[in-house]
Amino acid sequence: MFWWILATLCAFFVKGLCGFANTLVFTTVMSFGLSNRDITPVELLLGYPGNALIAFRERRSIDPVLCLRLSLLVVLGSIPGMLLLRDADTGIVKLLFGVVIAALGVEMLLRGRHTEQAEASGKVLAVIGILSGVLCGLYGVGALLGAYISRVAKDASAFRANICVVFFVENTMRIVFYSAAGILNAGMALQAARLLPFALAGLLLGAKSGAVLDEKSVKRMVIVMLIVSGVALIAGQL
Repeated sequence: MFWWILATLCAFFVKGLCGFANTLVFTTVMSFGLSNRDITPVELLLGYPGNALIAFRERRSIDPVLCLRLSLLVVLGSIPGMLLLRDADTGIVKLLFGVVIAALGVEMLLRGRHTEQAEASGKVLAVIGILSGVLCGLYGVGALLGAYISRVAKDASAFRANICVVFFVENTMRIVFYSAAGILNAGMALQAARLLPFALAGLLLGAKSGAVLDEKSVKRMVIVMLIVSGVALIAGQL
């Protein structure tokens, strides 16, 4: 139980600070002894209320049009992603996504893309949305989605608000699918309920830390977590 609690506190501290990457941290800590199939459903249930709380806290920064479009695309991409999780050997897919995410993070770090808000391209939005959905359906990892929203969000508050709204919609679908497919069971739900107080504590600490850090520090943290996400996905397949 110690490792579950440690993973939860660390993961949701990062979630409260950055708005994402909780799955990466949680899975990294727990994967030494468990498979993704045992870890992902528990983390999904823990992240579900966290996404709702962050979205509500940052509600003034929500862009309804962006969230609606991205949510639809991510849900569409999640369908094949969840089917792959259930039926296929997805190592190559995971490796390719890791390369893409790490490359995006490095490019943003070197070019300082956050100095100006980028425009949301319709074609890029469609591709990123679908691919993000596949990655979320497979592993619950939203780094590719984070890379896109970080480019178009005007500040850290807008980033956290919009990414958590999209995650909340996608999480709802995954909970239904995982339950129907037998991936999520009562034992996992009970484990998530035991860990929920620790998730909320980590979330609160992360949010408080984000409030005292300057905007540039939070943005750098987001970029670093993107790079780490990609490298972790690659390393897991080598």
